[in-house]
Amino acid sequence: MAYYRPKMADFKTLRKRDYALAILSGVLLALSFPKPQLALFSWFAFVPLLLASGQKSARKAFRLGLITGLAGYGGIIYWINIVMTTYGKLSMPVSFLLFMTLTAYLALYVALFLYLVRKGEEKGIPLLLSFPFLWVGLEYIRSFLMTGFPWASLGYSQYEILPIIQIADITGVYGVSFLLALSNVVLYQVIRGIVKRDRRFHPGWGVVFFLVLVIGATLYGFYRLNATETGKPVKVALVQGNIDQAIKWDPAFQQATITIYERLTLAAAKGGVDLVVWPESAIPFFYQDDERYAARIRTLAAGVKSPILFGSPAYDNAGGKIKYRNSAYLLAPAGNLVGRSDKIHLVPFGEYVPLAKMLPFVHKLVAGIGDFSPGTEFLPLSIAKTQIGVLVCFEGIFPEISRRYVMAGSRLLVNITNDAWYGNSSAPYQHLSMTVFRAVENRVPLVRAANTGISCVINSKGKVRDRTPIFQEASVIDQVYPGTVTTIYNRYGDIFAKFCLVVSALLAVAILIRKKHK
Repeated sequence: MAYYRPKMADFKTLRKRDYALAILSGVLLALSFPKPQLALFSWFAFVPLLLASGQKSARKAFRLGLITGLAGYGGIIYWINIVMTTYGKLSMPVSFLLFMTLTAYLALYVALFLYLVRKGEEKGIPLLLSFPFLWVGLEYIRSFLMTGFPWASLGYSQYEILPIIQIADITGVYGVSFLLALSNVVLYQVIRGIVKRDRRFHPGWGVVFFLVLVIGATLYGFYRLNATETGKPVKVALVQGNIDQAIKWDPAFQQATITIYERLTLAAAKGGVDLVVWPESAIPFFYQDDERYAARIRTLAAGVKSPILFGSPAYDNAGGKIKYRNSAYLLAPAGNLVGRSDKIHLVPFGEYVPLAKMLPFVHKLVAGIGDFSPGTEFLPLSIAKTQIGVLVCFEGIFPEISRRYVMAGSRLLVNITNDAWYGNSSAPYQHLSMTVFRAVENRVPLVRAANTGISCVINSKGKVRDRTPIFQEASVIDQVYPGTVTTIYNRYGDIFAKFCLVVSALLAVAILIRKKHK
């Protein structure tokens, strides 16, 4: 397949109707995710795009896919501008340029996907085969290429549809993405084959295959939802301090911050709890250095007679070289330190600058401490009733990190985050939707403490409970049942996505070498 570069003249050959249908697909895709979370739309979001590209060349399909991707991902990650202008202090033109760069990168996946699908059709490869496998294969590549950005994978749009997402304990989120992609193909073929009476697109066995998969997934889902959670419950208290990001790192507000968390913790834990959780960077100073405030936290743990998990920056001095960490500390009920968990997957340009030596003119968007270094070990932290795996911030969107913690012995996942960066946008809701799958994939509960929300409890079936509003002080008191089973996903990881990737590679080879179908 020769390298293809779209030309402006090529875009002029597309009709206004084609543009409108491609944009409509992007809008439907964006609306499928929080907010407004119109999850049904993702089952047919790509149908307009397929109708627009169905009679076009692969090159024109590429352009239409690019338009859909720009409209869709632009509507999903618009909040990037809030981060860059409000906290990165970038001008709006520069922020918009960077936003469009990221959006274009994500849109390229849709463009390449549709190019391959149409090229495959030209070579006689059935749409029912190419569409779902290529979509999942490329979605999986996006999850790790260039450090990975699996934000808004298609399956996440269904996070509230509990019967459908239970298959994630076998396939991960990619199994749900596969069903949605297949649905789009079948509906498209129904329209072409029945409404337009085009015999070449009669759905036939494709409808049967789709219905069998959806019914099978739904029945499995209800079977899992009816399973009883067993074991000794763990009572947790989640504390949402709602500290304004503009003052969070100002030393003048350190005492006020500690006072807020003391007050909320004393109220939440007064009846006795097994674990208190504060958000990421709840302590805006080095816990290991500031004895004045560290002593207050130890006294608080002893006062409520409960372990306290809290986020704080940390550092290690190895051979005279300082390495900063984004960490979580766990104190025992007596106030002594039990352990520390360091963030492993850092945010590029937020917590470090990739290729910093080659890009000396690029600075972090997040002010404060110097570049962080990643943690190196998936070490569970122990409380009396179970072991916990700590996911710091957007580590919750990476399935492999949660899986590794559970494989290491964690039976409860804790996500501590600070989503204040996103403002009053869709991002906190999108972030939450992805962590739901981490609970289902591993059949362990996940509790979430966020600085400004959303804090909540997610049981092992993906049910979100006690959801707090954003930008309010709040606390959550609930109990969870630590996981007791090993799932297929937990044991084998993204084996389904890797299978789809292998099939995608074989399809790509077939597209390259196969003669045009007549």
